[in-house]
Amino acid sequence: MASPSPQPASVLDLAPVVPVVVIEDAGDAVPLARALVAGGLPAIEVTLRTPAALEAIRQIAGRVPEAVVGAGTVISPEQVADTVAAGARFLVSPGWTDVLLEAMRGSGVPFLPGVSTTSEVVALLERGVREMKFFPAEAAGGTAYLKSLAGPLPQARFCPTGGIGPDSAPDYLALPNVACVGGSWMLPQDAVAARDWGRVEALAREAAALSAGGRCR
Repeated sequence: MASPSPQPASVLDLAPVVPVVVIEDAGDAVPLARALVAGGLPAIEVTLRTPAALEAIRQIAGRVPEAVVGAGTVISPEQVADTVAAGARFLVSPGWTDVLLEAMRGSGVPFLPGVSTTSEVVALLERGVREMKFFPAEAAGGTAYLKSLAGPLPQARFCPTGGIGPDSAPDYLALPNVACVGGSWMLPQDAVAARDWGRVEALAREAAALSAGGRCR
């Protein structure tokens, strides 16, 4: 078995795209993760939107050492503790409060608190946090909004998520304050339902090759 991948200093630097995964059946977790890793997307955000999510994180952490599995949709200190105990190696929240931020900071793993306004970004910078999730990206202003933040707040780095697909991802990646994007287009529902992991791997490989302007890195 391969050795576990090193604990990342920053989730933002692992790949241009972080798959945002909703797992209904924990039995799909391992083959799905293996397909994403084989396609070049090692950072996998399993959202806490289903009853299977915690077990899915546990399965990926224990059986797919090449993956860097994280927990998404984290909104409480209890979820921070439960997901890290299950093996989550990074945390992502759709928004943040001081209570949630304190729990994530104390977890010992990297975290991306969610923001959608300039004031939220400034508040996090005041608290020493420079890496953030921009959510919901398209609904909150998209590339135009993030571009407008780059001048006054160049120290903030973002992973925009929400409504992003393969056509819009390169536009986000072209921005100086965007390190990666989150999305689920490499996990179409019909492919997951059919357990067509070969198709998932192929789509993951295309996503991994994305860069600013759509050019392969």
